[in-house]
Amino acid sequence: MTLLLETRGLTAFYGDFQALYGIDFEVATGEVVAIIGANGAGKSTFLRSLVGLVKSAGEGIRFGGAGIESLPAHVIARLGMALVPEGRRLFPSLSVEENLAIGADQAGEGPWTLASVYDLFPMLRERRTAPATALSGGQQQMVAIGRALMGNPRLLLCDELSLGLAPAAVRNIYAVFPQIRAAGAAIVLVEQDVGQAMRAADRLYCFQEGRVSLTGRAGALSREQISQAYFGLH
Repeated sequence: MTLLLETRGLTAFYGDFQALYGIDFEVATGEVVAIIGANGAGKSTFLRSLVGLVKSAGEGIRFGGAGIESLPAHVIARLGMALVPEGRRLFPSLSVEENLAIGADQAGEGPWTLASVYDLFPMLRERRTAPATALSGGQQQMVAIGRALMGNPRLLLCDELSLGLAPAAVRNIYAVFPQIRAAGAAIVLVEQDVGQAMRAADRLYCFQEGRVSLTGRAGALSREQISQAYFGLH
C-alpha cells in the first residue's frame, strides 16, 4: 500500500477555539475513505485544513510524501488535491461550462478534460450554456464534482455530497465514483448518511468532537460500534 495522504497529530483552530485534536488519518493511492460524524464533529474543518483553507498546527500533513501544512491553497491544488465544498459554491453569473473551466486553472496532467467530464455527466453537456445555478441540486453537484476533476487531482475531497439532494440524485452522484477511481484518483468522502458511506468506502473514520473516535474497514465495523463512536456512547 502506497500512502498518498497522511496526517499525524493534526490540530486546527478557529481563533482561540480548537476544532481538531490530534487527528491521525491516512489515504492510500486509489483508495476511497469516508468520514462520518455528527454536525460540529470537525469533518469539514479537517478537509479545509488539508487544502490549506484552515491553518493547522504542527507538521501534521504529508501529501505524496512531502509536508504541505505550510503551503497556500493554490499550491496544494497544483500538487493534486481538490475539494468539492459543502453547498457546491458555484458561480451564479457563469454558465455550466465556464464553471467547469475554472477548475482547469490549476490543472495537472491527467485524464480529465471538458470532454471527459461531459462523458461522465452527459446531462451537463446538454446544459453547458445554462447558468450553473439554474440547474437542479443534483446537476449542480455534478458541476461541482466536474470542476474539481478538471484539475486532474490525485486526491478528490468531497464534503457532504448528498446534503439536500433527493435519493435518486444521490444514487446518480455515487454511481460515477468507480469511474473516477478507475481514472486514478483516491477519494475522501465526508458523509452524513452512514449507510451510503459504508457502501462507497474501503475504510471509514468516525469523528466526534474534533477527535477520531473509530476507524476500520467499512465492511468490518458493526452498526453498534459506529453508533457508539458517532454519539460518544460508552
